[in-house]
Amino acid sequence: MSSTAESVPAAGHERLWSVDDHLADILAAVHPLDPIELQLPDAQGCVLVEDVTVPVALPPFDNSSMDGYAVRTADVAGATDEFPAVLTVIGDVAAGSGALPEVGPGQAARIMTGAPLPPGAEAVVPVEWTDGGAGGAAATSMRPAGAGGEGASGEVRVFRSAEARAHVRSRGSDVRAGDLALEAGTVLGPPQIGLLAAIGRGSVRVRPRPRVVVLSTGSELIQPGEELGEGQIYDSNSFALTAAARDAGAIAYRVGAVTDDADTLRATIEDQLIRADMVVTTGGVSVGAYDVVKEALSSVGDEDEPGGGVDFRKLAMQPGKPQGFGSIGPEHTPLLALPGNPVSSYVSFELFVRPAIRALMGREDVHRPVVRATLAAGKTLSSPAGRRQFLRGTYNAEEGTITPVGGSGSHLVAALAHADALIVIPEESVSVEPGTDVDVVLIG
Repeated sequence: MSSTAESVPAAGHERLWSVDDHLADILAAVHPLDPIELQLPDAQGCVLVEDVTVPVALPPFDNSSMDGYAVRTADVAGATDEFPAVLTVIGDVAAGSGALPEVGPGQAARIMTGAPLPPGAEAVVPVEWTDGGAGGAAATSMRPAGAGGEGASGEVRVFRSAEARAHVRSRGSDVRAGDLALEAGTVLGPPQIGLLAAIGRGSVRVRPRPRVVVLSTGSELIQPGEELGEGQIYDSNSFALTAAARDAGAIAYRVGAVTDDADTLRATIEDQLIRADMVVTTGGVSVGAYDVVKEALSSVGDEDEPGGGVDFRKLAMQPGKPQGFGSIGPEHTPLLALPGNPVSSYVSFELFVRPAIRALMGREDVHRPVVRATLAAGKTLSSPAGRRQFLRGTYNAEEGTITPVGGSGSHLVAALAHADALIVIPEESVSVEPGTDVDVVLIG
């Protein structure tokens, strides 16, 4: 996955990529995963690739929306508290009932919510409109089946009249056979999964959630829970980015930090390719003597896999200037190499990796929402010339304001944890005054 022709710099100069060009290069090379058939529990969060039509009406039969009595409307016409209609109860109709009693003149069938309307019945009167078969005042609840022989047999007094189809859910009132239930491109959330199950679909054809492997590099990194030694820090990036990948819709796997050894890193990545639709590394992409990702992957795949390889670039952005992008392995698995500073890596993930993950899923909404907001700051914000700066902030939707959180340092993890948005300062601006309207990327 080599860079486009435009990435070739003029003699003696290294190209400084724009944020937009780098993202466009990534999205042009990342294609949606091939569709597969998945069972409903596994299809949540996936994108449907086929129209789904309704094979049977929903509900499939007329049924009661209340606990009460199925009646003929003529038998309860004019019923009042003083002059109730007295009907003979011929049996119970519960949800799932097979053979149904036929309601004739002067008769009623005790019916439960969701149970099919028996033949002859035209409406349902709620149990609260009756004495519940107990011979007293209005009932407050349905008596249990077989409670002393009352309720499902004997007589019931009805204190109110009912119009035809009252408290009856008609067959096909939700969807009818042949209707379009869900169209291709629908993202399957809980309501959509429920609809598919309701119309009898046990599996659907979708684009699967991509498998994303996240790994950090750095000999100084140790795992949370271990005791810090001299010069060591906890590996936070792999945890943050794995969580971010899952939040984007991926199935994410976190790999423990890899030491600053090119051969070890290369072997680790190769071992992970069997379960990866994308690999994300963090750290080791700058110009230092121990930038192991750059050393390990600069030429990988170029000889054996035409079109493969990873390009390492400098972007006109802050934080996150050093970036890497390309493909590795026989399947040309996309790899995005992010900087090691925590804020740089997370901002880079939001700008580049998240859209790539959603592109793999076949999602149309690959980008975070961007809104305009008024800068609510106590001082002027500065920004380096020629760089697009992304500052952390908290967005107040009600007031339409954005308030900076923390400073511009790429190591300020605490500020990032309290931010729900990124303030965008464009390349041509070197300062932004309070009260200025700015673009805001919503990440919360």
